[in-house]
Amino acid sequence: MGKHKELILVISLLIGTFLVPINSTMIAVALSTISAHFNEPLSNISWVVTIYLIVMAVTQPIAGKLGDLYGNRNIYLWGVVFFLIASLGCIFSTNLISLIIFRSLQAVGGALLTPNTIAIIRYVVPKERLPKVLGIFGMGMGLGAAIGPLLGSFLLENFNLEAIFWVNVPFLFLALISGIVMIPKFNVKKQTSTLDIQGSIYLAISISLLILLTHGMEFTKALIMGIIFILSIILFIKRENTAENPIIDFSLFKNSTFTSANLSIMLSNFVMYVILLIMPLLMKSQFHLSTAQTGLILSVFSISMSLSGWIGGLLNNKFSSKKVIGFSFAMIIVSNILFLSLENVGSIFFLIAALIIGGFSTGIGLTSMQVASLDSVSKEQSGTASGIYSTFRYFGSIISSTLIALVTSYNYIFIILGLSGIVGLLVARSIKSSSQDVISSNNSSAKA
Repeated sequence: MGKHKELILVISLLIGTFLVPINSTMIAVALSTISAHFNEPLSNISWVVTIYLIVMAVTQPIAGKLGDLYGNRNIYLWGVVFFLIASLGCIFSTNLISLIIFRSLQAVGGALLTPNTIAIIRYVVPKERLPKVLGIFGMGMGLGAAIGPLLGSFLLENFNLEAIFWVNVPFLFLALISGIVMIPKFNVKKQTSTLDIQGSIYLAISISLLILLTHGMEFTKALIMGIIFILSIILFIKRENTAENPIIDFSLFKNSTFTSANLSIMLSNFVMYVILLIMPLLMKSQFHLSTAQTGLILSVFSISMSLSGWIGGLLNNKFSSKKVIGFSFAMIIVSNILFLSLENVGSIFFLIAALIIGGFSTGIGLTSMQVASLDSVSKEQSGTASGIYSTFRYFGSIISSTLIALVTSYNYIFIILGLSGIVGLLVARSIKSSSQDVISSNNSSAKA
């Protein structure tokens, strides 16, 4: 496939996939509108956000496995169809329960899209151009997350609540048609085994309870859920070690690069989400900025992160993934030293500069983390690897919300983020060259 066809294919994939982060962040500005529309308290409305997070985290490793079993192209197209049907369902929802149900179906569609998109890109793009293409793709996804709140605010101010779901429909129709035309059919081997349903159930219970445990609740309830969570984790691990075709092949984690790449994205996403969650509070309390000013300044962080993701893809062609990822975590340490200085400096320009560096630090290594993860497995396992990678990314966001709830001091939070950068530097040291990892992965698969 030539470079021009590659670019058209990536744009075709982005048309559908960039709606996933947009719908994740766009809904945040609509919560009060939804509350008034359905006459429900905000405590109930928050499930519109929570259910999306839970289903996305639960479904992505399963979606990646489905792609490896039944074809990444097929599962991607089904993801577009699910997202389209769910968006139409959200438009015509007459009560909060139906909206939550269709939001969960949106998340299923999004989860089917994300890991299989990465797997498709790996199949059609030559290895030497993969980092650059993934960098472009990552930049598009990052911009999707950044423009979500801005797009949501514009639609709500100028139209109505249904508009934030209507906006998906034409893009999804275009994504479906372009996907059918543009995505090549791979020579996927026919699988004799099917999806591990039992393992999928254990995994769904485990991740759902983990996310719910990060929300405040009374001790007795948390204790019961904690016990069920531990039991479901044990059952899941036991099942996956004996299943013929496991959802998560634990032998993959014997590969140091695969493990390090997943830990790296978890740490990086943890830092990113903490900054996104804590900065609006800090800007209001220390800089006395309005909501509009806060949103505008915070967008600098998101844009910087998106652009640096593209730059990181270019750097990956000149330097090893290990060096780029290490540089990313070194910059995370620097950015959090700057954040620690905000209280003493008290300058808006210094705040903006710190956010630009912070966005750069969390974005510059993302492509290299994805490339390192993919390089450490065979092409036939690309969907599975991408699903696991996406789940680790979500774990980072889950941990971030827990930290915000437990730690109230801004300085302590930035110190923890700086320490996360140091841990990231140590993790990056375990990343090997792709040739070493392929040998290691093959040996692990042979022994399994």
